[in-house]
Amino acid sequence: MFDHIGLPVRDLEVARRFYRAALAPLGHVQDDSGTGFGPKGSPALWLYETKDKGASRTHLAFQATTRDAVERFYRAGLEAGAKDNGKPGLRADYSPTYFAAFLIDPDGNNVEAVCLTET
Repeated sequence: MFDHIGLPVRDLEVARRFYRAALAPLGHVQDDSGTGFGPKGSPALWLYETKDKGASRTHLAFQATTRDAVERFYRAGLEAGAKDNGKPGLRADYSPTYFAAFLIDPDGNNVEAVCLTET
């Protein structure tokens, strides 16, 4: 659906630590530049530092292949400094198999991991 996303952050190191931890359970890694994240060799999320102190309130939803990965994303994200915005669970009002968790990252963005299968 998209080629890449550039996400403004207030503190690049804090954001790197959060995304490195939260995205690892989903199979995403940090690239050699230190600012790109995604599947190995194909970063699609790019962080860049900004002096703007306002929260961007962007919503990012990452695909997870299993419900366990959603749960690990949630735990790792909390440990890396995120705030809870919705514990892992089925969101049947979205669809019968929509299993997701939501976090608020260090910059105020709503970050989600979602698994659309029954496993």
